[in-house]
Amino acid sequence: MRLAFMGTPEFAVPALRALHTAGHEIAAVYSQPPRRAGRGKKLTPSPVQKVAEELGLEVRVPVSLKSEEAQAEFAALDLDAAVVAAYGLILPQAILSAPKMGCLNIHGSLLPRWRGAAPVQRAILACDTETGITIMQMEAGLDTGPMLLKSSTPIAEKTAGELTEELAQTGADLMVQYLVNPADYLPEIQDDALATYAKKIEKQEARVNFDQPARAVLQQIRAFNPVPGAFFEFGGDRYRVHAAELMDASGTAGILLDEQMTIACSDGAIKPTLIQKAGRPKLTLSEFLNGTQIPAGTSLR
Repeated sequence: MRLAFMGTPEFAVPALRALHTAGHEIAAVYSQPPRRAGRGKKLTPSPVQKVAEELGLEVRVPVSLKSEEAQAEFAALDLDAAVVAAYGLILPQAILSAPKMGCLNIHGSLLPRWRGAAPVQRAILACDTETGITIMQMEAGLDTGPMLLKSSTPIAEKTAGELTEELAQTGADLMVQYLVNPADYLPEIQDDALATYAKKIEKQEARVNFDQPARAVLQQIRAFNPVPGAFFEFGGDRYRVHAAELMDASGTAGILLDEQMTIACSDGAIKPTLIQKAGRPKLTLSEFLNGTQIPAGTSLR
């Protein structure tokens, strides 16, 4: 098939590679423009742009697709379909309607649950037991289009990073499977009554909330690993908690119960096992305690 691919982050890379390997003609790759990143604030292309250039594909990085010129350029590609995976720009109706089969989205949840920008993190925070990938036909609404193909996976103890990586590969495989013969799959209309919204993650949400039960705190830590990173503050410094374990202890929520970093929650306690001070490398708990002592009784709220 003659396709356009539209994606930006690492989540979209496996799908781009899979479609290319499957022999589809990728007429153009759309990605968000390079952003300034790193200490030098150098303009850095997105993961999708980097891979597309490695594969020798044409890359387009418009700031918006709202102009008549951008829409005419897209229509001129004469596409069978456009495959979209975490692109990050709103697609106007003129874009959605241009390909013969429309625009097909790889969405990281079991729709209609968790429509929106952060489905993986929201599923973990909500203590869902499973999530998955939905291949859907895009329409003007936010992730509201007919569902074409689904695959579920247990969340278990996975971090958002681990789950996103797994779902990215699943999404790539499902999209390749779907495009072999789209007529084999009947569209399923979503039940709006079952929909939930996965709003964008705000950095302040990553402050560890010790007023929750210990198991919910662990979910928060997993949901924000690797980014933005669940954190607490002590002595004017920020400490990210990348992993932790449940402890059989209790006390006032947010208070350090001993000098081995056992922290009380509203019910139970946790102990960080992988910690990172701002601007420093990640450390195991023993490495951290060799250089930092936080007295028992300290509040880490």
